[in-house]
Amino acid sequence: MAPKRYRKGEHEYVDWETGFREVRKLDNSEEKKIKIKMDEDTAMGNFANLGFISHSPDEFIMDFIFMPPGSDKAKVISRIISSPGQAKRFQMALNENIEKYEKKHGRIKPSEKPGKKIGF
Repeated sequence: MAPKRYRKGEHEYVDWETGFREVRKLDNSEEKKIKIKMDEDTAMGNFANLGFISHSPDEFIMDFIFMPPGSDKAKVISRIISSPGQAKRFQMALNENIEKYEKKHGRIKPSEKPGKKIGF
């Protein structure tokens, strides 16, 4: 079967049957190729409805958490540790994607925070 190819913004994606995703930045100067492997469990994703972010001079720590409605117990689903520069690029990419989403689907209303002011 042929790989699935599609473009988003300045990137071209190629999804291979083997689980590899090739990402090419479409640039006038040079094209970069990144092969990303994703197993089936990771591809299924995880749902998080709560999160915490902390930082030190060298890193940002983002905890994605699931807390069932009406429960006082929660579980960290994923922890991402990143450099400040990567965290800033993540913020910029997230902002860009939210803007695109809102142009297409309308303004996103932030959901209520569970209980007292905790997490994001």
